[in-house]
Amino acid sequence: MSKKNNTRFSIDNRIDYALLLPAFLLILIGLYALYVAVSHDHANRATQMVAQQAIWVLIGSVIAFIVMHLDSKLLWKLTPYIYGFGLFLNVLPIFFHDAQTVKLTGAKNWVAFGGHNLFQPSEFMKIAFILFISRLVVNFQNKVDERSLKDDFKLIGWLLLATVPVALLSIFQRDFGTFLVFVVILAGVILVSGVSWKIIIPALVFVCGVAGGIVALVANPAGQAFLEKTSFATYQVQRFEAWLDPFANMQTFSLQQARSLISVGIGGIWGNGIGVANVQVPVRESDMIFTVIAEDFGFVGSTFLIFLYFMLIYRMIRVTFKSNNQFYTYISTGIIMMILFHVFENIGAAIGVVPLTGIPLPFISQGGSALMSNMIGLALVLSMKYNQIPEGVIKQASIDKGRDKLNAKKAKRSQRRN
Repeated sequence: MSKKNNTRFSIDNRIDYALLLPAFLLILIGLYALYVAVSHDHANRATQMVAQQAIWVLIGSVIAFIVMHLDSKLLWKLTPYIYGFGLFLNVLPIFFHDAQTVKLTGAKNWVAFGGHNLFQPSEFMKIAFILFISRLVVNFQNKVDERSLKDDFKLIGWLLLATVPVALLSIFQRDFGTFLVFVVILAGVILVSGVSWKIIIPALVFVCGVAGGIVALVANPAGQAFLEKTSFATYQVQRFEAWLDPFANMQTFSLQQARSLISVGIGGIWGNGIGVANVQVPVRESDMIFTVIAEDFGFVGSTFLIFLYFMLIYRMIRVTFKSNNQFYTYISTGIIMMILFHVFENIGAAIGVVPLTGIPLPFISQGGSALMSNMIGLALVLSMKYNQIPEGVIKQASIDKGRDKLNAKKAKRSQRRN
């Protein structure tokens, strides 16, 4: 293979630009929406906050570039250490947190010093968790020749064992919303791992039954009291109440949900124009950033945003299907489930389809932790293609190698004759 062709393969064919384009557009939309939100709510800090977000984009791009070049063998070896380090980081907010933030959100999920929130470890733990359970699945499948129902239960047991530390830390942090992301990631990886439907269908029915039971309990005062006596905090029950009837307690705990619906509603079909944010939605720079886009650009702009996410997920699935690396396949599945659930939960909460959990909108919501986590996840998917040599290139390399050997033999024969 010529040096020219090899260079072209390295630069042009190993980077999925169709995957990068929707992510790039989402980041630009995010910077715009952030500026509009903070210029209305925190006018004196608008430039500072947008500049800070732009810096996180640059830092995230550098880290993503490095991650994209990581060899799968090195990533495989580092995974247990990354998982362990992620757990260590998630212990920190339990002891180092801002009391005011905990009072407002009800969760201890930010590491804070001197009254300043620094980063959210659970965002990075999502990536560490995806890597670790992907390694577990591949390890297990390599040891089992013919899968049985018993083997499926064993695999699920190992995966649940890896989830227990995350679950315990989520309980101590009182961050049920983020733990749901881990559950969805786990479910996606289990589904793709080939676990029998004899296990999946009953588990799905059970989960739907539990979810329906919780909604039924929240719908009446006696049920609310029961939930508060168990593992549910008051603010969690109130979020369900706000979802069921957002305008009933508009002056108190359902204010954010109610104003979000109003903001989305007045956007109409085409929106109210650039820079408009008439409805003051609490914390719209992060949890409710979708309301800015819906109010400014209406149904059309909101649909375009969802289309960008659709294209991003579609390209990620395409890359996954073409991968010949089992480890990367499960990693990509976890990343897809993470981003998909974030989009569904954030936009769904903004339009009243699901209860509010405080989950950020990927690549758009303000916050360096979530942004960098999503960019690292994207880089891992890009790494699948970057580190994979296409079959055509391998075949051509084999032909070139064979031709070189044949020419070498001919040259030796010619020298012997002479």
